[in-house]
Amino acid sequence: MRRKGLASMAVQTVATESTTPSVDLGPASGLSCRECGTTFPLGPIFACAECFGPLEVAYDLPLGDPEALRKQIEAGPANIWRYAPLLPVPADVADKPNLNPGWTQLVKADNLARELGAQQGKLFVKDDSGNPTHSFKDRVVAQALEAARAFGFTTLSCSSTGNLAGAVGAAAARAGFRSCVFIPHDLEQGKVVMAAVYGGELVGIEGNYDDVNRFCSELIGDPLGEGWGFVNVNLRPYYGEGSKTLAYEICEQLGWELPDQLVIPIASGSQLTKIDKGLKELIALGLVADKPYKIFGAQAEGCSPVSTAFKAGHDVVRPQKPNTIAKSLAIGNPADGPYVLDIARRTGGAVEDVNDEQVVEAIKLLARTEGIFAETAGGVTVGVTKKLFEVGLLDPALTTVVLNTGDGLKTLDAVAETSQATATIKPSLDAFRAAGLAD
Repeated sequence: MRRKGLASMAVQTVATESTTPSVDLGPASGLSCRECGTTFPLGPIFACAECFGPLEVAYDLPLGDPEALRKQIEAGPANIWRYAPLLPVPADVADKPNLNPGWTQLVKADNLARELGAQQGKLFVKDDSGNPTHSFKDRVVAQALEAARAFGFTTLSCSSTGNLAGAVGAAAARAGFRSCVFIPHDLEQGKVVMAAVYGGELVGIEGNYDDVNRFCSELIGDPLGEGWGFVNVNLRPYYGEGSKTLAYEICEQLGWELPDQLVIPIASGSQLTKIDKGLKELIALGLVADKPYKIFGAQAEGCSPVSTAFKAGHDVVRPQKPNTIAKSLAIGNPADGPYVLDIARRTGGAVEDVNDEQVVEAIKLLARTEGIFAETAGGVTVGVTKKLFEVGLLDPALTTVVLNTGDGLKTLDAVAETSQATATIKPSLDAFRAAGLAD
């Protein structure tokens, strides 16, 4: 059996009788091991008791009448809860206090397409900086919050590279939960402030994200963690399902069609694997026509364990010590890394990386061409997209969707040095002309 990425995560001991079989999480029917297929009742567990493989949510999905389901979705709210029939949430989820993220813009990026050599009308940016705390993490936290409610947790927590900490703090504040989140001690100041402003407890851990994650796994197994829902640990199966909504929205916004090519950033790898899961569900439900699609993963060179494994033809992802400005992607031991390899190879995609200089250039390219200010993770994705077009791995004639997962205001330091005032002049027309700005 191939074990893939739970080395940094302790298994929370939860007896079967401690789960809540009658819990209402909509179409979710249980949990299933991704490795051996063993099934478990719904509960706050994330690792298989048989093989320690990761668990994911299994469903009784509404098969049978795609047109009726499509109409139901289109009549729903302009957020992720329009897809409630396909998610592990109760039917009345939209009536509960939540940040209600999602339904962000799918931007037709014709200016960027000209720069990259793609055909007009074929390149799109899914801009998730429009979420309530300005990153895609609001989607996954919204899902985890509903599971926390269902299981009776009172504290919402996480290990985070920054964006998740802010999303948890905000969601907990809205829902009336206590929050306590854990971050590496050297995060970008903008993300520290954003996580702290919501009034929860923010704890810096000396070390990198993998050190933070190990600490949280220990806390879960200790009496100190009683009543705590760690969104990306003991609630991870539910949390991950939030990323499927990106796949749902992209296809709906394309007129209920699958994109041909997607470029997705890799941190833990969960977002990429769940987008693939969402696309397969839409096909199975008859909401989109089945056709081939390719998924490409994007990493920063300074933390590229999945890209390194892909290029070497390996199935095992060897951990790396992160050293990159793209701190939101700086997970040296990505839990879903090997599954990303499987998906990239199965779909005919690839996993590529770019260096920090290319990240900065890509942030500025996207801002200059489409008016979208991406954080460093978006710079990684756009930079990798550029590289993939240059080497011919992306087909310029096919519909391509690139993900921007966060707002550049969170990572100002990355571009501050090269993004300053063009000139400083006296308040006169002569000074304006003398500075060469009149042309």
